[in-house]
Amino acid sequence: MTVAEARGYPAEGGAPGRRAHADEGRPVALDTLRSLRFDAQLDLEAVLRGVVDEVAGELQADRGTLYLVDHARHELVSRVAHLPELREIRLAKGEGIAGWVAQTGETVSVPRGDRDERFAARIDRSTGYHTRSLLAVAVRDGGGAIIGVLQVLNKRDGVFESADARRLEGLAVEVAEVLERTSLRSQLRPDAVLPLSFHFNHIVGESVAMREVFRRTGRAAGTDATVLVRGESGSGKEVIARAVHHNSPRRDGPFVKVDCAALPAQLIENELFGHERGAFTGADRQADGKVRAADGGTLLLDEVGELPLAVQGKLLRLLQERTFLRVGGSRALAVDLRFVCATHRNLEADVAAGRFRQDLYYRLRVVQIEVPPLRARGAPDLDRLIDHFFFEHRRRHGRRALRLTSEARVALHAHDWPGNVRELEHCLESAVVLAPGDDVGVDALSLGPPRAGVSVGTADLFVADLGSLRDVERAYLEHVLRRCGGNRTETARVLGIGRNTLIRKLKS
Repeated sequence: MTVAEARGYPAEGGAPGRRAHADEGRPVALDTLRSLRFDAQLDLEAVLRGVVDEVAGELQADRGTLYLVDHARHELVSRVAHLPELREIRLAKGEGIAGWVAQTGETVSVPRGDRDERFAARIDRSTGYHTRSLLAVAVRDGGGAIIGVLQVLNKRDGVFESADARRLEGLAVEVAEVLERTSLRSQLRPDAVLPLSFHFNHIVGESVAMREVFRRTGRAAGTDATVLVRGESGSGKEVIARAVHHNSPRRDGPFVKVDCAALPAQLIENELFGHERGAFTGADRQADGKVRAADGGTLLLDEVGELPLAVQGKLLRLLQERTFLRVGGSRALAVDLRFVCATHRNLEADVAAGRFRQDLYYRLRVVQIEVPPLRARGAPDLDRLIDHFFFEHRRRHGRRALRLTSEARVALHAHDWPGNVRELEHCLESAVVLAPGDDVGVDALSLGPPRAGVSVGTADLFVADLGSLRDVERAYLEHVLRRCGGNRTETARVLGIGRNTLIRKLKS
């Protein structure tokens, strides 16, 4: 499977859209991955599949596999192999030749894998594939810890030789460097306590609500459809918008953001469309706006609900005709771009109140992606985010010895997070910077008081101080809802009440 197919693009003919790229449908090459920016929201499975494709090609192997160490489960997991028969392979540490390599760090080359006593024959039985020759090497992080195994199967002409082993060991170093530039690095450390899970780079989560976000993002990315990302401030709308762009056929084009709430009404039109010379006092030369800057790529209109009505009409024309006028201009200019918009506003209410054009609203909501607030994502997602941000900021600020105390984690779970993921990240970065010793306790978190009368003892334990039955019931309902990843049907099932009863109690 190619990277394009893994992203949901058609296998032949390219993805729909106005501009196709020459590399469309081809695996991501290692030379591209070497320059991968850590903050690019790429599909991680597609990235790693691109690595495996190139490694297998370079070693003249029929298939390649990259196993990653899942420390929480004491297993090796491969979701990025040439395995159309299986979604993933899981091996216990020490199982199979890959498990042996992960345990010992040795490079293993066998001319007949099925005759080696370490060979895991059950994998061939489940896939119907016949392994003849096999070569496997350890993938190590910068500190020397084994984080994965790189394996190639069935050399096309003969068997793998010592020169092949040396080349694969060199490629394993490059693969490790690629992994070190992704958000996977926080999950591959030996003290990880949560099972390995990944979708888009730098977007962390595994709750039911976030899996739906990932599904819609992946499907939308392979098209040129206009996308409307909705959610509370700080919930991660911009990173989802970037994931749409970075996994689209336009990924090599510009990604241009316009914050519609940051500029006064009289300046936003000029910011978007630019102006002609002499259009207003001080306009001594022609200037392009953000629309022209995004030509060939993606334009993100952040907080699009804040656009003045007069500008909304001009945006509608741009969406419909892909043409615009500079301020003071009379000649229509064509542009080739894709629109992604984001808002925290209730656009339906704004349409009803006459603050937002109905025709523009329907043009924007071709594909909607709802990003859930952090409080609705459940305790496991919160723990994943805590571990991710704490790891990254310790690394960034040179304080890798810091430890987060259990009391601090309890306090983080007891907080409501009105500022969502952004608030959590800033809270943890501040704690990393300001902690006087190696232990980050509650005092270092700079949190406000927890929800009235309520604390959460651990991710699994609910504790309530003395208070009214109404307050305690409400707090417990919210706790169970978080534990269920925001899924109200599952929450109602756990509580033994009807879904409508749950909704009524949450609203009361």
